[in-house]
Amino acid sequence: MLEGLDSIDWARLGHAYGTADDVPGQLRALASDDAGLRGKALYDLYGNIFHQGTRYEATAYAVPFLLELLGNPAAPNRADILGLLTSIAIGYDEQWLPFPLPIAAHREESAGGAELVAQSHDYAPDDLEEDEEVEEYAFLEELSDEDQNRYFAYIAVAAYDAVKAGVAFLRTLLSDPDLAVATRAAYALAWFPEEAADSIPVLSAATASDPVLSATSVAALGLLGSDISEAFLTDAQPLTRWGAAVALAQTHRDTTPPLAVTELLHWTASPDAADERIPFLNGDLSGYAAMAAVQTGPANADAAFAAMLARFGSMSGTASLPVTAAALQLAFPNGAIAPGTPFSALDSRQRQFTSRLAECPNAWLYNGSTFGNFSMMMSAYSLPNSREAMQSFTTT
Repeated sequence: MLEGLDSIDWARLGHAYGTADDVPGQLRALASDDAGLRGKALYDLYGNIFHQGTRYEATAYAVPFLLELLGNPAAPNRADILGLLTSIAIGYDEQWLPFPLPIAAHREESAGGAELVAQSHDYAPDDLEEDEEVEEYAFLEELSDEDQNRYFAYIAVAAYDAVKAGVAFLRTLLSDPDLAVATRAAYALAWFPEEAADSIPVLSAATASDPVLSATSVAALGLLGSDISEAFLTDAQPLTRWGAAVALAQTHRDTTPPLAVTELLHWTASPDAADERIPFLNGDLSGYAAMAAVQTGPANADAAFAAMLARFGSMSGTASLPVTAAALQLAFPNGAIAPGTPFSALDSRQRQFTSRLAECPNAWLYNGSTFGNFSMMMSAYSLPNSREAMQSFTTT
């Protein structure tokens, strides 16, 4: 296994911390009998070839070996490896949900990026020591913003295509005896719309399986554009009904069936709508339902908004972000308000939003401390970025 690993000049490739010559050892460690070594290797790979969602030149080169490791049925961490592969392909799914991955647009953005990557290999300014990391950053700094975007878009698409090369194999994993592997395979297939024609039949077959796999497969079918049967909305399993509701909102939008809308509103408002076994949004079923509810159009906006405000009272940490983002879309459809706008100048829905957040202390917290990401979300709309400031804002 991994016989071709040493045939790649990893020292020539870069990742988040410079030269990628540490990647072969980390890939080998993923196959170790030592759980501690495997865990550290996975952690390190998330940190260097997928650093906070950014892919690097070395990333695509690591993918075939990750696929090879995934193909070993005796490996104890296959679901984790598949999770890393999907992250490599798409980044973080909250960037895209509730919509499919816009891969066609990404390919357009990457045009000309291959030439820039090639140029970076030959870049060797006289006033810098021979340090690949420094040289790469110096090269990027000399590029225009437009060319930097092309450079990173090309690298991201190269990583995506490296995973895409394994999609046929991923389809076979839908029948894997390890439910976590099968479920993550269904989730992964959702992000390859160019392969939809061959993925839809196997995902459709998987909807008759375990509730977790069924729900994930139904949601994946929606992202691939498959018009699923409304019969899923009356399934005995609540998770399958959730998957059907988000799928139908994606494919039907303003004509989403009323029963699907009802299901979305239920999941949006539910204080315990989470299941980490479902990979979408790390199992935040309420957050995904809220995003999907926005898709169902103006006729359902008031009911969707009320369900989101109901959820505010029980949400905290990262679970606060998707529901709040969906509510912001409905309350502030034109984006940020003018700085200094008083509470009295807000419209009714905006006043409801801000007043409700002022009442909900946990929404602002992560593990009991101020949640910076939530505060930044408020700042992006020119709203008070702390609960105390929001309380003052709504009472003056």
